[in-house]
Amino acid sequence: MSALPLADAAVRAEILDWLEVFAGFVREVDYASARPMWHPDLLAFGTYSDVIQGLETAIATQWDNVWPKTADFAFDLAGTHVLAEGGMAVAVVPWTSSGFHQDGSRFDRPGWASMVFARGEGGWRCVHSHMSLNRGVPQASHATRAVKAR
Repeated sequence: MSALPLADAAVRAEILDWLEVFAGFVREVDYASARPMWHPDLLAFGTYSDVIQGLETAIATQWDNVWPKTADFAFDLAGTHVLAEGGMAVAVVPWTSSGFHQDGSRFDRPGWASMVFARGEGGWRCVHSHMSLNRGVPQASHATRAVKAR
């Protein structure tokens, strides 16, 4: 059996940079800035929907149900695995965030993501993501942060 197609240092750095920039937009609840990082016809899975097709559907069914209701989102870049071949790359990445109970108290809200990227003229765009909470983490979070930009 052949070895996994690990990304070379340059591609790994590009994907880690993409993750860091995107995480900043999640923390800021800035959909407008995050939009160009995603393929408009993406396929995704998430906490609130099974198969999602299209970025606008992902925003309405996932981002709206998570980003304004959580805080402190960050990818664990040191714990990220990046595979790549040709113009495609995959990141398997743990993440952390803070959730909020109904009384406003915080709880740790960690999870994992698998994200598939395609390289185009403008760089890497995510074409698929699956973000899951770790087992035992409450799905509901009750913050009401404002969306910075749609």
